[in-house]
Amino acid sequence: MYGMRGAGMSASAAVLGVALLVAGCSSGGDGDGDKNGDAGAKITQQPKESDPFWVNPDGSAARQVAAYEKSGKDGDAEQIRKIAEQPTGEWIGPENPEAEAKGFTEAADKAGRTALLVLYNIPHRDCGQYSQGGAADGDAYRGWIDGVAAGIGDRAATVILEPDAILHLVDGCTPDEFHEERYDLLKGAVTKLKSLKNTKVYLDAGNAGWGRPDQIYQPLQWAGIAQADGFAVNVSNFYSTKDSVAYGKELSAKVGGKHFVIDTSRNGNGPYKGGDEDERWCNPPGRALGDTPTTRTADPLVDAYLWVKRPGESDGTCKGGPKAGAWWASYALKLAKASTP
Repeated sequence: MYGMRGAGMSASAAVLGVALLVAGCSSGGDGDGDKNGDAGAKITQQPKESDPFWVNPDGSAARQVAAYEKSGKDGDAEQIRKIAEQPTGEWIGPENPEAEAKGFTEAADKAGRTALLVLYNIPHRDCGQYSQGGAADGDAYRGWIDGVAAGIGDRAATVILEPDAILHLVDGCTPDEFHEERYDLLKGAVTKLKSLKNTKVYLDAGNAGWGRPDQIYQPLQWAGIAQADGFAVNVSNFYSTKDSVAYGKELSAKVGGKHFVIDTSRNGNGPYKGGDEDERWCNPPGRALGDTPTTRTADPLVDAYLWVKRPGESDGTCKGGPKAGAWWASYALKLAKASTP
């Protein structure tokens, strides 16, 4: 729900990213940017002082740049480069958490950067909607978290923990019988990840459109916010940075002044206000890229603007989009063209 990505990159692709990083290039692609080719687009990292997060040189956007360049569509390639050369969240898949986490963090470490990881595998995920799934049960989830932690090790990582997991406890989407276990799993995940030497953890805390911080602050406490570095707002959503800061500050005041991060990946034009209200979050038209990732936010409570959602990946099979998490080149191009240079 709310536009989450349902699956992470395969372990082999994660490991491949290390080799590509060392080589200084990424693989190319066909006209849709989804298949590997022999000519790669040169993708550069952002200045570490303002944006310490790793740019994946073999991400979907990078492959799309290569595909457009190969077919002579240089203008479109430059538009997609707006996405390809920004760090985005790497969503760890359910099958090989240790290998994926290791691959991404090793690649980031070799580049002198921090990996941005998103963990989205809680049991009974997404209430049966576009990104439904998750670990089979609590024990499976604990084992998965152990794998992620083993893969990260002592390398630097920033983790966005379980988008929507707390919100769906509060809004009644997740049945009551699963609430106690979910709080236990989230708190255990925070404890495990914070035992690592160089890992920061931010619990997902909804968005400005939800607008009920009075109802979510206590669930955040039950989920382990006291031990976490803070919380994340606007993940995979479209609310403006200004509104997200206001929402985050109101919530921060209720959880001991915790810091927060904002997903600005697609909030350049704010939220969509047309169509079916229940699906305005899903591949809305007319949106734009938002503030580029940075730790220089000019607000002491906001640790970073991040692109947690990878711009150009579908929210689900709505409005002509492919399955959740699949690369959608035409939508990516619209986002890029609608954004300011």
